[in-house]
Amino acid sequence: MYSSHLGISVFLKKLVVFSVTNDLATDQRVQKSAQSLIKMGFQVLLVGRIRKNSLPVEGFESYRMSLFFNKGVAFYTEFHIRLFIFLLFQKAAILVANDLDTLTPNFLVSKIKKIPLVYDSHEYFTEVPELQHSLIKKHIWSLVEGFIFPKLRNVITVNHSIANIYYRKYGIPVQVIRNLPRKKEFSIANKIKIREELHIPTNKKIIILQGSGINVSRGGEEAVMAMKKTQNAVLYIIGSGDALPVLKQMVQLNNLNEQVIFINKMPYPELMKYTSCADFGLTIDKADNLNYKYSLPNKLFDYFSARIPVIASNLVEIEKIYTQFPFGILLPEVSANAISNAINNTDINSKEYAEWLLNIQKASQEFCWENEEKVLEEIYIKWL
Repeated sequence: MYSSHLGISVFLKKLVVFSVTNDLATDQRVQKSAQSLIKMGFQVLLVGRIRKNSLPVEGFESYRMSLFFNKGVAFYTEFHIRLFIFLLFQKAAILVANDLDTLTPNFLVSKIKKIPLVYDSHEYFTEVPELQHSLIKKHIWSLVEGFIFPKLRNVITVNHSIANIYYRKYGIPVQVIRNLPRKKEFSIANKIKIREELHIPTNKKIIILQGSGINVSRGGEEAVMAMKKTQNAVLYIIGSGDALPVLKQMVQLNNLNEQVIFINKMPYPELMKYTSCADFGLTIDKADNLNYKYSLPNKLFDYFSARIPVIASNLVEIEKIYTQFPFGILLPEVSANAISNAINNTDINSKEYAEWLLNIQKASQEFCWENEEKVLEEIYIKWL
């Protein structure tokens, strides 16, 4: 399905085609990158897939494939074949492959049509948890990466830890563009008003865990169990992910329906209304795989943008930022006890909490997309 919300042809300017396997509506990195390129003078087309519960994509030209298969080898085979055919017949000036699972068709088309390819690695793909228990799948993706990566000339990733890993493996310089939100004006005076509008308790600590990838090893289970030992607090889990069915079952089995509230994924502006009225944001990925160990979760910066302190796992990239801007609490471990202690032992009216808010205010000015897009502009300016 080809859709336009702009009312202009995709062929008026140099066309940049972004490819993703996920839901375009919730991929903030792709959308921000596309907005930056449009501002530079490019035309942009976003290519992804559409599912039954997909939200609409507003403000961009988009092509969303409805697939017969939604997971496994059949999904990737179908997606790669259809993406290859689609890209082959586009009058694109530049192709952008987002993550390893879109790289092969983009690479082949870029070679056939002799057009530039940008590879944007959102994570350390070959070390994601989903591949750690399937050596065959991991080996296949590693072969794909090992064959194509050394031939790339324009590579982007989300933090310096992953960039350094790729450079050591392949000798290819990798640019870092972190997935940061745009600057946002904020007034803490609106917090109570927003809680009332959203029917969120005004007399309890509000904790939020948000994201489109609430999956295994991201601390959801520990967060839910922490609420058994947490006083006068409610946890909101907002978004989607593979772990949600298990988390919902845990809530039922432990009679935590009043302490843990689930809300489905929603458009980013609506999500940030919930985030902005919380007292703490959780980003508690476990370092039990290399992808998470070296990750820099998007939600950390969303919490900064919403001006709320953060309870975080002590990952490599997070610790670097905490050293610069102490933003809340770094957990000694990801456990229910550690999380509940962090919540119970924090007085949101204390001087310490106020200092965290000041640090977050400063951090929100530095960690913003307006700064990151300068690197993106340097990469693409040569093709205008």
